[in-house]
Amino acid sequence: MKVGFIGTGVMGTGMIKNLLKAGNEVLVYNRTKAHASQAIDAGAVWVESVPELTLQVDAVITIVGFPRDVEELYLGEGKIVANAKPGQLLIDMTTSSPKLAQKIASVATVRNALPIDAPVSGGDVGAKNGTLTIMVGGSDEAVAKAKSLFDAMGSAITHFGNAGAGQSAKMANQIMVAGTMTGMVESLEYAKHAGIDLDKIIATINGGAAENWSMANYAPQILKEDFEPGFMIEHFVKDLRIALESADEMGLKLPGTEVARNLYQKMIDEGNGKLGTQALIKLFE
Repeated sequence: MKVGFIGTGVMGTGMIKNLLKAGNEVLVYNRTKAHASQAIDAGAVWVESVPELTLQVDAVITIVGFPRDVEELYLGEGKIVANAKPGQLLIDMTTSSPKLAQKIASVATVRNALPIDAPVSGGDVGAKNGTLTIMVGGSDEAVAKAKSLFDAMGSAITHFGNAGAGQSAKMANQIMVAGTMTGMVESLEYAKHAGIDLDKIIATINGGAAENWSMANYAPQILKEDFEPGFMIEHFVKDLRIALESADEMGLKLPGTEVARNLYQKMIDEGNGKLGTQALIKLFE
């Protein structure tokens, strides 16, 4: 398939490489061409604008920073939806708001395009290895047509329902991550102050009922004082803000998620927003 990909950050670059490995032709666009160099070196073709990319491909895939970026890309004057063709897949893989996904879908379907919201989980490792968890919202027709693309990028693909359902599923995922991240750093801090060997407690926890991805993957990085981002704090706070706003619209209170959001917001306030989420441990220093 001929795919246009917008967003060549840590996640996007790994996903592009796997699309190429699966035999797809990939055109790429990013605000800065230099940031697309790895994708271009891997075989992707650079194009100069969003309209130029949209007009040439069977599917457009986006993974960018924030909902405002998604809205501008899809609904901005002369951008993706304005140039979409009947039957063209428009797949946003950014973690964004369910309401925005529904708004984009309502406009895109007027042009007979096939909109999908498909946020992912699995971080930079999953993007690199093609093992992302992909949470999908969209019509049955659209999701069936996109299957080969999702299979190239992920190992667990679940269709949750119509437009916005993928984003709602991702919010549920991020709420869970918030709990495991705060639990993980507090567990390590408690063990350290109690004089427990941290390598041993990590192995023990991951061998029992408290086993979790954050402890298995982020705790060893913390012990090495490696705070490079697989997922930036500022992006995680964006996700938690969306989750809390969406919950509020449903009349639902999420006090644990509010605590996690506030802790991570403090990290941003202290100038640490571009560190990885595992850097939350710094609040205890």
